Amino acid sequence: MPLFPRSASAAKQSAETPSRGAARRIRKTGVVAAAAAVVMALSACGGVAAPQNADGTVELRFSWWGGDKRAQLTQEAIKQFEAENPNIKIKPEFGDWSGYWDKLATQVAANDAPDIIQMDEKYITEYSSRGALLDLSKYEIDTSKLDEAALNAGKSEDGLTGIAAGINAATILANPAVFEAAGVPLPDDSKWTWDDFERIASEITEKSPKGTYGAAAYGTDEASLGVWLRQNGKSLYTSDGKLGFEPSDIAEWWAFLKQLSENKAVPTASEVVEAEAAPLDQSGLATGKNGMAFWWSNQAPALEKASGSDLKILRFPTKTGSAADAGLWYKASQFWSASSRTKHPEETAKFINFLANNVKAGETLLADRGVYPNSEVRAAIESKLTPADVKVVKFIDQIKDELGEAPAPPPKGAGSIQEIIKRYTSEVLFERLSTEEAGKKAHDEMKSAISS
Repeated sequence: MPLFPRSASAAKQSAETPSRGAARRIRKTGVVAAAAAVVMALSACGGVAAPQNADGTVELRFSWWGGDKRAQLTQEAIKQFEAENPNIKIKPEFGDWSGYWDKLATQVAANDAPDIIQMDEKYITEYSSRGALLDLSKYEIDTSKLDEAALNAGKSEDGLTGIAAGINAATILANPAVFEAAGVPLPDDSKWTWDDFERIASEITEKSPKGTYGAAAYGTDEASLGVWLRQNGKSLYTSDGKLGFEPSDIAEWWAFLKQLSENKAVPTASEVVEAEAAPLDQSGLATGKNGMAFWWSNQAPALEKASGSDLKILRFPTKTGSAADAGLWYKASQFWSASSRTKHPEETAKFINFLANNVKAGETLLADRGVYPNSEVRAAIESKLTPADVKVVKFIDQIKDELGEAPAPPPKGAGSIQEIIKRYTSEVLFERLSTEEAGKKAHDEMKSAISS
């Protein structure tokens, strides 16, 4: 999945999120559930004041997921911070998405969480509600220049437990070279419909060599479903932490996917499964085997580099043909969060404030985690961005007046939703279940996951 974030191969996320933006391999929810129970007990215990090192320095541990590029950029930002704050040392801990959440859950359960934690929206409620994350509003972090939607994404009844590290939006990325080879014009994304999407994708498949399809399939994560539901007056979640749709709504989403498959607009079921396991640079869009694919906007630069083509960022199609009805929103690609058990909350907040607001940090991190939420930093670093990154920034600005209301945050237990969606998408595509059967079973599992 792409955007939606198959989010999760490290390569995708290093471009991503939630990334495919986002997650391809999600840790089993039992690990977090076990950690959560321990966190509840731990949060009731008082913190212990921590002495500084003998030389007067404070050491903070900082964990994140992502690929080699992200590690390089982040460690350079750490050096910038340490140069300005010689009494604070940052110890980096990083890995890929697939093992990140298992490790974090284990660390939290053992009262050994990193001081600074790169957090995802799927899990921020899980950790916040259990008292595992620090309320950053109580510390000196300037939020005055952050985009309001991005700032609010990190707020809950538990306080400000996450500062957005970047913002992005759900998109369809198109490879013009595939369109041109098939003799099919690119769509006008300000007015195209889902019928247009099906027609264009089918035409590309028909006029392309065998093995090339007009579009990649959706259905391997919750983001694509979220857009579809919003366009139909529903939502993935409600503000009180319940599902915001009925089984028939997701069945309709799968019915359209089956229609796309039957009309050869998207790959076969077995090809969809194979594509899901491929790294970003081997995805159908990157290799020229798909004309269009669903991705988060901040994954566009890495895909453009992998494909060697000048990719086009498109809005989602709509039912009405009006871009204002696309139902898009600004998503926090990741958050900067802090452990509630950190022994150095002031220093931890100082580092997060640096990441969020310092131009030097912006000049180093650039758009690796998405478009910078701080408007002043965003303007200051624009001249240093690659053409592909500039393209993403322009798209984010372009859709600003078309955005819908921000969706309700994922409730506790939402980390398992993507895996449920992916599993039943496979059942539908392989025709092991009807869309109605899959809708009922998936809805029941999702409901159980967020209510347990």
